[in-house]
Amino acid sequence: MSAAPQIPAAADLTVGDVVAERTVHLTRDSLVRYAGASGDFNPIHYRDDVAAEVGLPGVLAHGMLTMGLAVETIVPWVGDVGRILEYGVRFTRPVVVDADTGADLAIVAKIAAVEDGVARIDLTVTAGDTSVLGKVQVRVHLDG
Repeated sequence: MSAAPQIPAAADLTVGDVVAERTVHLTRDSLVRYAGASGDFNPIHYRDDVAAEVGLPGVLAHGMLTMGLAVETIVPWVGDVGRILEYGVRFTRPVVVDADTGADLAIVAKIAAVEDGVARIDLTVTAGDTSVLGKVQVRVHLDG
């Protein structure tokens, strides 16, 4: 069993440091699995015809799935999720998941501020060239 990663001390962090990044590939299967886990079976998340009927550009990933994948990006860096004090986002654009090609969600986490043993991590979350979440901020307890 390996030890949990050691989160850096506040003094070792610099505003602008990238602490985590990854790309997650979403497929329609991903959406169905998430629907089963969450209980959100709204057909806009798996049926093109229903999405089109309500004026959407295609089948959409669940907002909470997108939000969860974003914050999960920093979990290996944080080590203990109990260090996460606060997490918030604004949903700005939908993630359209194509039936054939899916969608790639790119997440980059950077240090935005460090004060009194707490770091604010800002996440940039994009699908293609489109920012899909705005004001994505995670406050993390660093010391002790």
